[in-house]
Amino acid sequence: VQLQESGPGLVEPSQTLSLSCTVSGESIMATPYTWDWIRQSPGKGLEWIGVIHDTGATYYKPSLRSRISISRDASKNQFSLQLSSVTPEDTAVYYCTYRLGALAWGNWGQGTQVTVSS
Repeated sequence: VQLQESGPGLVEPSQTLSLSCTVSGESIMATPYTWDWIRQSPGKGLEWIGVIHDTGATYYKPSLRSRISISRDASKNQFSLQLSSVTPEDTAVYYCTYRLGALAWGNWGQGTQVTVSS
C-alpha cells in the first residue's frame, strides 16, 4: 500500500487547510483498514489528528474536533483532511498513513509541509 499527500503548502490564517491522500495498492473501502492523518509541528513530536474507518466512521483528536473533518472519495481512492480556522500553530508536516486492523501503522506518505502565514 502506497500513500501520497497533496494540497497547498501555504494557507492564510483563519482559512481552511485542505489535503488529500491518494492510496494505491488497496481500496480505502477494504476491511479492516483505517486511514489516519498525523502531523508534526516544528520542534515537536508526531501528533495523531484523526482517522476514517472502512465503515466511514471518523474519530478526531478532541482538541481539534470543532475544526477538523476527514472524508473519503472511493471513486478516486482518496481520503481527505479539512482543518478550518487555521492559525500558525497548525503549521506542520502532514502525513497520511493506515492501519490494518489492530496492527501497527503501515506505510506513510512522504509528508507535505503546510505553513500557515499571511
